[in-house]
Amino acid sequence: MKPSGIRTSLLSPPLLVLLLLTMQPHLSRADVGTAAHYSPPYTPTACFGNDPSQFLSSNLFAAAGEGIWDNGASCGRQYLVRCISASVSGTCIPSQTIQVRIVDRALSSTSRPSSNGATIVLSTTAFGTIAKSSAAAVNVEFQQV
Repeated sequence: MKPSGIRTSLLSPPLLVLLLLTMQPHLSRADVGTAAHYSPPYTPTACFGNDPSQFLSSNLFAAAGEGIWDNGASCGRQYLVRCISASVSGTCIPSQTIQVRIVDRALSSTSRPSSNGATIVLSTTAFGTIAKSSAAAVNVEFQQV
């Protein structure tokens, strides 16, 4: 008598491989949150004051919302960010992922965010790279690198 369980004689090899792959745990370490945007003036910042070298030449930088601010420990951290959805269909720019550097705290930034309470507030350039800039906020997937 054979032990109970899945009878592999009934499963073709491709089906068995598919079954095993779907049973594997999801390995993503990304979080989900919201992103807003803010415009110049960007200085002074909570992280680096008036130092112009804090801004990457690509202008891909951000202010940390309270959820990732971490009492200022987020200063200088870098995140991969991609738009996953918005209230208006077609707002996200598919297959665009950006890497931003945290240079400020959203709560105290010189320029006010387009939407309060966002997880991360992107520079206008950064936001426009992943979503239509006319949107006030979008849902994002983000991961510290």
